[in-house]
Amino acid sequence: MSHTRPAPRRPEAGLALALAFVAAAAVFAAVFLFGRANTPDYTATLFGQADADAVRLKAHLATGVLVLAALQLLLAMWMYGRLPGVRRVPGPVPITHRIVGVVLFALTVPITVHCVRAYGVQLNGSRAAVHSIAGCFFYGAFAAKVLLVRSRRLPGWALPLAGGALVVVVVVLWYTSALWYFDGGSVPLLSLGPRHLPQGWT
Repeated sequence: MSHTRPAPRRPEAGLALALAFVAAAAVFAAVFLFGRANTPDYTATLFGQADADAVRLKAHLATGVLVLAALQLLLAMWMYGRLPGVRRVPGPVPITHRIVGVVLFALTVPITVHCVRAYGVQLNGSRAAVHSIAGCFFYGAFAAKVLLVRSRRLPGWALPLAGGALVVVVVVLWYTSALWYFDGGSVPLLSLGPRHLPQGWT
């Protein structure tokens, strides 16, 4: 009578997942606590722009981040053979995916710095609360993805889940900021917030 030996466990995979989770939680908590402790400075500038001009610039930069996130998703689907009718993956696709990811992250930094300086992490109003929490989650998820992408012994779902979470949170951030601006200070399904609009806002 033959016995099938159970597949060996991969402790390295469990450790990698645990480290990614801890890193995500730590980064989320650090950004959240720093933002909550920050005293808002509504005169803070972004590339020399202040008040309503800074909000306008952030809306356009956030839209650029959204486009790059959509491109990242497309490239990832291409790399993993998830594009319908596409089987061949040209050599430049993986490196392009990495470059776009670096540019996307770099573009979020000045936006985040201005948000933290000008407003901090605000929980007044559903829009501001969702936007603030999503911003903290973005950097936590990014830290987790950086750790996961370096591991070779992960379950097949881990990296797509981390990448998908990043794309979703970028959409949420754009929805609660750029769309809010383009829609004249309102956004579907969420109340206004923050309590203080930038000076010069019309």
